Parts: sequence; structure tokens; C-alpha cells
Amino acid sequence: MKRSKTMEFGVGLFMLAGIVGLVFLGLRVSGLSLSAPTETFRLEANFANIGSLKPRARVTMAGVTVGRVESIELDTEWFDARVVMSLDSKLEGELSRDSTAAILTAGLLGEQYVGLSTGGDPEVLENGDTIRDTQSALVLEELIQQFVSSMASG
Repeated sequence: MKRSKTMEFGVGLFMLAGIVGLVFLGLRVSGLSLSAPTETFRLEANFANIGSLKPRARVTMAGVTVGRVESIELDTEWFDARVVMSLDSKLEGELSRDSTAAILTAGLLGEQYVGLSTGGDPEVLENGDTIRDTQSALVLEELIQQFVSSMASG
């Protein structure tokens, strides 16, 4: 069979489209993006247990991604995990002071993210404020341990 230039060009384009598609999927799964950075503001929250939450994890509100986890560090005063979040600047001055932050799990792989819920306080959170009402991650190993110990004692 004789190869034609058109056939070789078509195969090359198909391979290029496949490689671009794989790069795009890789960026989406990793949470990286090629878009220009938007203006953000920072909030902090302290959690007793963050489970497997990682920097760059999503921060959502009503299921919509509104930011990313910027950093996680140990608060040496209270020995809690301090999570610094970078949120879309459109939310600055919109989140009430009694808003809550919870570490939630999504998907079959157990990706953890921070979910925000707003409250009803007329005072709002500003850049650098701390969310006081938090809910730590549910750690599957701890739940299994509690279940087994309750079965053994009962």
C-alpha cells in the first residue's frame, strides 16, 4: 500500500490532538490551570483534623468552586491545623462573620475540599479574617475503629 502525504498529515494531526487532550485532562485533574490569575482575598480557618486535605484543594460554596487552599500549617498555640484559603475577590465583604467551613469528601477517590456555608450575621468577613465555626474531616479509619469498639463492648 502506498502512503500518501494526506494520510500521514491526518495521522499527525490525530496524534497532536490526542497529546493536547491528554495535557488538558492532566491539568484539569491536577487542579492547575492556564488561565490568568484573578484577584483574590484570603481567609483562614482552624480545624482539629484536616484528613488528607492538600494545598491547591478546591474551596466551594453551594457546589461552585470559589477558591483554592493556599497553605496548611500547624497552629503551635492551639495545635490545630490552620488552613489559609484564597477566595475570589467577588466574595469579599459578602461572607457573614458566622459563616462555616467544613472539610468534605467528593468522588470515588476521596478528594477532600473545603465547603463554605454563609450565615446570617450582618457583619462580614474581611481579608485576613478567620472563620471560627469549622467542621473537621471525617476520617474513615476513626469511624471504623469506633464501630468495632462499640460492637466489641455491646
